[in-house]
Amino acid sequence: MRSGFDEMHGGDARARPQYQAYERWLAQQPVETMYARREEAELIFRRVGITFAVYGAKDGDKDGGEGTERLIPFDLIPRVIPAHEWRELEAGLRQRVTALNRFIHDVYHEQAILKAGIVPAEQILRNAQFRPEMMGVAVPKNIYSHIAGVDIVRAANPDGSGSYYVLEDNLRVPSGVSYMLENRKMMMRLFPELFSQHRIAPVAHYPDLLLETLRSVAPQGVVDPTVVVLTPGMYNSAYFEHAFLAQQMGVELVQGQDLFVDKDCVFMRTTRGPKRVDVIYRRLDDDFLDPQVFRADSTLGCPGLIAAYKAGNVTLSNAVGTGIADDKSIYPYVPKMVEFYLGEKPILNNVPTHLCRDEDDLSYVLDHLSELVVKEVHGAGGYGMLVGPAASTQEIADFRAQLLANPSNYIAQPTLSLSTCPTFVDSGIAPRHIDLRPFVLSGSTVQMVPGGLTRVALKEGSLVVNSSQGGGTKDTWVLEG
Repeated sequence: MRSGFDEMHGGDARARPQYQAYERWLAQQPVETMYARREEAELIFRRVGITFAVYGAKDGDKDGGEGTERLIPFDLIPRVIPAHEWRELEAGLRQRVTALNRFIHDVYHEQAILKAGIVPAEQILRNAQFRPEMMGVAVPKNIYSHIAGVDIVRAANPDGSGSYYVLEDNLRVPSGVSYMLENRKMMMRLFPELFSQHRIAPVAHYPDLLLETLRSVAPQGVVDPTVVVLTPGMYNSAYFEHAFLAQQMGVELVQGQDLFVDKDCVFMRTTRGPKRVDVIYRRLDDDFLDPQVFRADSTLGCPGLIAAYKAGNVTLSNAVGTGIADDKSIYPYVPKMVEFYLGEKPILNNVPTHLCRDEDDLSYVLDHLSELVVKEVHGAGGYGMLVGPAASTQEIADFRAQLLANPSNYIAQPTLSLSTCPTFVDSGIAPRHIDLRPFVLSGSTVQMVPGGLTRVALKEGSLVVNSSQGGGTKDTWVLEG
């Protein structure tokens, strides 16, 4: 893999076909107009309350804990994907998430992939994300991850073309879809003429697809399911998104204290009395769901919830125990899962990965720390990682000590230079590294809106796109072919 792929321009510095009309438009825009539009976007986002909290990721909760509220930076220049590229990406995402759901079901039932020796049993059974409470528990349609956020990056090939790779699977409580939707609304408001000049696939129907997905996995026999969004509360880093999605779907936003369990059924308290709840789109980690089963000190969940869940009287989305498939130490095995469960070759490739628990891999990583990206297997938000080429000698030495103390807690990957996209920064238009998080919905069918959330590393040269580490977002255009 080589670095240097620019999304807008080819090696001859000419705009790629999907960007040609946009580049002509951009060349005609006075820089003062672009600055004014950026200020307008920031003002509107502040007014609407589109913020996130900067946090230290804790207790495996990828949505994060309490933190300082901040406006997520929005970039005016879109990331454009041609129709044929999206078709291949969509097929690869559908294949991958289907295999991952099969894997999670297998782990908690037959464990055929472990018996076949394809995934080492100790990697599952001793994993912090493995939930023995889920062994033998039936879930509707055998689907565990109803909402998945798969992080995609692109790097240059020797011939100058670009190839997509999966960097990470987020199957527990993936966040960011509200920014995808609000970014599109903002672009349509600021630059309506662009949407008459381009055939851009819509994304606004995502909340409808989400509700359809959640309703489709209601407990058996429920005809008109009641769906709620369960939030840890307003101090969570993604609270805006929880409230936004509940409002967009037309369902109640609840906290654990709003729910109670009676005779293994879940109810929410309302002004008209208790109302039965059938599907809970939960935005908190397993550990906090039920103090009777997991963390006894949790006040965020609902006592008795897991008993109701095991009885088949409520669906939790995503399912308890789903984290076993988005652990970074399991990620290297996903291509083999695709072959094992589907009998197909993977459409989307992984980034080559070294498992530091393996003696030979660890030796290689220790010898090449200055060249590699090393990550905690349970890490999130860009925390707990070493970017070797950008690290000081002291930082590398400190990380080496951590790695030696607990090698099984880390994986390492080559320093993949994410593709760049022109970005409107304070100094003008400049290339910045980006990734893409499409959101895959699995219910009666597997479906997704075209595109996803493009995240951009706003610091020059940075490869860390996470908003908590100074990253921003862009609108993602999939051109309809």
